[in-house]
Amino acid sequence: MNVTQKVTCLIVDDEPMALSLMEDYVNKIPFLELKGKCSNAFQALEKIHEERIDVVFLDIQMPELNGVELSRTLGKNTRVIFTTAFDQYALEGFKVDALDYLLKPYNFEEFYAAAVKAKDWFDLFNNAQKNQGKEELEYIFVRSEYKHLKIILDEILYIEGLKDYVKIWLAGQPKPVLTHTSLKKLEEELPVSKFMRVHRSYIIALNKIQAVERSQAIINFQYIPIADQFKQEFQDFIGRNSLD
Repeated sequence: MNVTQKVTCLIVDDEPMALSLMEDYVNKIPFLELKGKCSNAFQALEKIHEERIDVVFLDIQMPELNGVELSRTLGKNTRVIFTTAFDQYALEGFKVDALDYLLKPYNFEEFYAAAVKAKDWFDLFNNAQKNQGKEELEYIFVRSEYKHLKIILDEILYIEGLKDYVKIWLAGQPKPVLTHTSLKKLEEELPVSKFMRVHRSYIIALNKIQAVERSQAIINFQYIPIADQFKQEFQDFIGRNSLD
């Protein structure tokens, strides 16, 4: 989750004072966006079906349909933080994979800690989703010489950054593809299992490394320097794939 994307939330409790307290707490937390407040589980279900809700702050003991029963109907992308005055429900809460469990009366610090746990979970979840998409990426299009060129990722040897341009060196091609973009932007788009930033001016294709010699990676008989700030990550990669 990037810094501009908030965790959307819903608060559900049949006690008006509890709803008011949660609303006040949510409004104090910058990364939460309140999408609604409900006094029963059926209202909550209707709201969840209307729009994306990341996390539900959910009272357990409610009439007709309780919080645990409601949580079992939610999809995997909507997580629950239970709120209740009865600690005997804690085990039930964790059986349905709740993110956290707030025992009433809770204070703002406890509520904030639970909200941070939700944000951390969605950060990891969204990053995993993004990286999964990258791993399936087979090609990219870059603008070069007034047209968009299709670049097959498996053909990339390494990428060299200039001031406002990058050179994409391809297998079997004597000249690189020159495109107006930044090395950082390409680094963010390329799958991390196949490419690594090793220098402020270079990204390399890991499967194209022919040898490593004195803090340099040799690719297509070119020596690519490994800068100190990237050296540990590169050495870890070599170690994971070494028979020594």
